Amino acid sequence: MSPANAPSPAPPPPLADVLASARVVALPLVTRFRGIEVREAVVFEGPEGWTEFSPFAEYGDGEAATWLEASIDFGWNAPPPTLRDAIRVNATVPSVDPDSVAAVLARFPGCRTAKVKVAGSDQTLAQDVARVRAVRETLGPEGRVRLDANGGWNVDEAEHAIHALAAFDLEYIEQPCATVPELAEIRERTRYMGIPIAADESVRRAADPLAVAEAGAADLLVIKAQPLGGIRRALAIVAEAGLPVNVSSALDTSVGLAMGAHLAAAIADLEFDCGLGTASLLAADVTDAPLSPVDGAVPVRRVDVSSALLDRWAADADRTAWWLARLERCHALLAERA
Repeated sequence: MSPANAPSPAPPPPLADVLASARVVALPLVTRFRGIEVREAVVFEGPEGWTEFSPFAEYGDGEAATWLEASIDFGWNAPPPTLRDAIRVNATVPSVDPDSVAAVLARFPGCRTAKVKVAGSDQTLAQDVARVRAVRETLGPEGRVRLDANGGWNVDEAEHAIHALAAFDLEYIEQPCATVPELAEIRERTRYMGIPIAADESVRRAADPLAVAEAGAADLLVIKAQPLGGIRRALAIVAEAGLPVNVSSALDTSVGLAMGAHLAAAIADLEFDCGLGTASLLAADVTDAPLSPVDGAVPVRRVDVSSALLDRWAADADRTAWWLARLERCHALLAERA
């Protein structure tokens, strides 16, 4: 669904309705992830239940407005029918030392798949190799290991790294390079190795989320509900792309993970364990019943927040004002788009 063919979004509900229940939280992480130690988010309640607005702080308002569109959709509209009541999920291993890998994986009970972060700006390839080796040794030969480079390599670096890491029997490599042409080139260079290439940022941060599929630059797509404007828009992209997909999250609270779980539950062919177990990376949450993995899966359900936890993990006054001003600007952009 290219932007030219996408339907115009519906007008958002009045800003006052969104702000009436909005709470800004700052949740500590178990370990540093994506360069942060605290995850900030806004949660608010719509007629259908609690929802979340949590674009990363560095994203501009134009991109963040799409996240707000998804948040409003989940809070104000019933999700599509679900095809399953639980979603198998992967463990997520940040850029930790090999000695810490077992402890990280222990936070994901029953998970048979691990996604390992590589290509960090503060990490060497040797460190990546050591981390992936530790994950493979901990999971054993039956476990599934996939890598996520977040576009951190150029084509030559990616080719070198894939050769160095291929020995660990990789399920796929997510976003080894930043651009669609680079993905197409690295896919062609390494095709003989039989390691699929997945696209994430080239879908969720692209003006045309289908460009990567049209260019033959990936074997599968990683889909996230918030960055793509909501469950229905994500499902339209899945239908039109014609590629296998995996559903992942963006280090959401359990409220945001519930949105992702409803997306995953509406996809007919769901071959891969999804990246929706990341509540295990949070040292705190907004609910007394977090969507943490149990026996390798998370349930498909709405999440109710805890007033006590919202108070306990409330962001300070400056960060609260920053987030609510950002939400107001993004709301205005959605009204303009409509």
